[in-house]
Amino acid sequence: MNMSISLIISTYNWPEALGLVLDSVAYQTKIPDEIIIADDGSDDSTSKLIENFKSKSKLNIKHIWHEDKGFRKCIILNKALHASTSSYIIEIDGDIILNKHFINDHIKAAEKGFFVQGSRAMIGETRSKQILTTKKCKLHAFSAGMVTRFNAIRFPLLSTIFKTDPTSSHNVKGCNLAFWKEDYININGYFNGFEGWGWEDYEFAERLINSGIKKKRLKWAAVGFHIFHPLSSRSNFVPNELIYKETVRERIIRRTPGYSEVQYG
Repeated sequence: MNMSISLIISTYNWPEALGLVLDSVAYQTKIPDEIIIADDGSDDSTSKLIENFKSKSKLNIKHIWHEDKGFRKCIILNKALHASTSSYIIEIDGDIILNKHFINDHIKAAEKGFFVQGSRAMIGETRSKQILTTKKCKLHAFSAGMVTRFNAIRFPLLSTIFKTDPTSSHNVKGCNLAFWKEDYININGYFNGFEGWGWEDYEFAERLINSGIKKKRLKWAAVGFHIFHPLSSRSNFVPNELIYKETVRERIIRRTPGYSEVQYG
């Protein structure tokens, strides 16, 4: 399938992890056409890391930043999508180290009428600290310190045996997600009305499903390794859940403010 690929990486004040993620992008068997860092207000240490990486890499990297006014991941993702020039989007978090076939697996799974959830393997706290210190992160299913070892397996030939409900937004995670940009624009992207962490991924996926786009779940393919970190604040978890439940109940497709309402450039 002839398509261009944007890899969107969301980050906030963790350049040590972002550096490892960018290293894993550089070693991909298929390099994305552009890498867009969606930066939710990090300090100068992140921009310095990105500029240093750009100086020694041939990767096409764009750094999209806005002022730190609290957790505004949805808004910065919408800004990043405005900066994207590609037809297909692969979205990860800035703490997801990629298997070397990650981009290629997503490309092979891309299909009109679907969005794709990839596999996330959790790295334990001790191994995560070791990786961040040594900067050595060649990971696989049998690596020491893997918490969810089953999810770390890459066996794409058997990936299709795992079935999931294509009309369920349950357990959708933006840390490893892919979709067509035209589908994103059609539902007006992420909803900017979320405050704090929680439910933005589910709600986004629910509106894609409500618009007629089905979910495809990859198991044993498109594997990303999640670096351990303490949980984010759940202070606005319940109000955000109510937004999600309304989207499910009312079968909402477009919400405002979203992609169309952000100021970019």
